[in-house]
Amino acid sequence: MNTQLFEQAQTLYSGNDYRGALRVYTSCLQDTTVPFARGEVGLIYHRIGNCLVKLKNPTEAIQAYAQATADPTYDAKGALQNNIGMAYATLKDYENAVKHFELAVQDVNYKTPYKAYMGLGNAQLKLGKSAEAGVAFREAALDEENPDPAKALLNLGICFMALDRPEDAIASYDSALQFEMSQDTLNRLNASMGQAYAANGQMVEAVNAFEAATMGGNYFLSDSASVDYQRALSAVAKDAAQIPMADTDLSGLDVTGNISGIPEEDPFFYDTGYDEAAVAQYPGFVDAYNGNDDRFFESSPEEIEQWSKSLAKKDRKRRNVGLKILVFLIIILIIALAGLVFAYTQGYGFPTQTQITQELFAAPESAGDNVFSSSVTEENRKAMLAPVVPDSDVKIDGVSQAMTDSVVYATADTQQGGTMTYKLVLVRDMIGWKVSSIELYFPSQNQ
Repeated sequence: MNTQLFEQAQTLYSGNDYRGALRVYTSCLQDTTVPFARGEVGLIYHRIGNCLVKLKNPTEAIQAYAQATADPTYDAKGALQNNIGMAYATLKDYENAVKHFELAVQDVNYKTPYKAYMGLGNAQLKLGKSAEAGVAFREAALDEENPDPAKALLNLGICFMALDRPEDAIASYDSALQFEMSQDTLNRLNASMGQAYAANGQMVEAVNAFEAATMGGNYFLSDSASVDYQRALSAVAKDAAQIPMADTDLSGLDVTGNISGIPEEDPFFYDTGYDEAAVAQYPGFVDAYNGNDDRFFESSPEEIEQWSKSLAKKDRKRRNVGLKILVFLIIILIIALAGLVFAYTQGYGFPTQTQITQELFAAPESAGDNVFSSSVTEENRKAMLAPVVPDSDVKIDGVSQAMTDSVVYATADTQQGGTMTYKLVLVRDMIGWKVSSIELYFPSQNQ
């Protein structure tokens, strides 16, 4: 790997010039003058993905991370799968997010699985799977590497409330109180604790918790929590131990990782939304649940599934509408280009630009004079072909053609299920076309 280019990209990234860093990382990937050591290809693709995240382009980030996972010598598979899950979550594709978070926690070498468990729990909540989310948050709390188990326990309590189990929620919230946390998180925890006490008929405790949440004047109860607070005050005033409760408020769901954000880790991996300024040396967490009722943790998979099915939401958002429109427009463009016949002066030739591109991607290892212009040296061919992914069904995204030269944008599917986009420049060869250059193409760096 060209370490000079890599360090230059690192410097640009550290200086928040993510577009510049993306260009230099891409150049480093395409530079074959220095052999790549084990894991370096995956590392560069990983960094490219991080740049695309910073440029708010999670779709292309997923493609880059997928390429990084294709490097069998790169040993950050867990972190990559977590990042892919976070990127899918920002697209509100929570089902795919769940798949990749699960892959992340399966990596035995992943040193911080609590991050993926937190993301998994949030995604499961978005899908209405409260029981499964509870299992994920429990695992996050149990991870001794987790510097902030209080947030996992808080969300575990939210899951118990969604399952109509306020006693278990109280136990989870109470366990969270033993850990240091920000004042905002503590306020949210006390408000959630107040609702759990109220739901359990413990009105005095509910009043105390609500007042603790609002004591500083910087936190305001949600509408539902305010109703619960007033009911609890009324019950205490009337010396009544129990009164019917309003619907459970799940406002505490926002406490954990900001799924729609995409913070980063270290500084190159996603995080799940922890307040980095508040992270300190916390004692290793051993037992996330100190209550007397172990039903949730001892329940069978069938029981958990039944709980989840009874509470699942029907309004799941599975696809990004913008992506549908883009794919539709690309298909229309390809059909239109295929149906047009241009004269020589308009860029028409045989073989066409599309045919040459398809021939190249069908067998890049054997591409020679039949594909490349005579002006391209053997050394340049090897450099151009280094990042090319073989794909016999390569997708032609667009062709910009003129009488003497043309530009083709193509997307190839990888064996790992991702995609990579390329920009090819072709020049006239008698009545046909030949390739004069190939490079990776990321729309984000050309905006």
